[in-house]
Amino acid sequence: MAMWPIVGLAFGTVLGLASAFGGFWAFALVLLLGLAGFLAGRAFEGEIDLAELFTRRQ
Repeated sequence: MAMWPIVGLAFGTVLGLASAFGGFWAFALVLLLGLAGFLAGRAFEGEIDLAELFTRRQ
């Protein structure tokens, strides 16, 4: 069973609640922190290399 649809549903619900009760800035903050957590989780699992994303190529 895939867990990503459930994660997406939970994240969408949290974004909706933040938008409803906190306005745009709460929505934007939850979205930004959610994306940061997603990137950190993918890096921790070894699926992406953050050093490759943030270093300059010469």
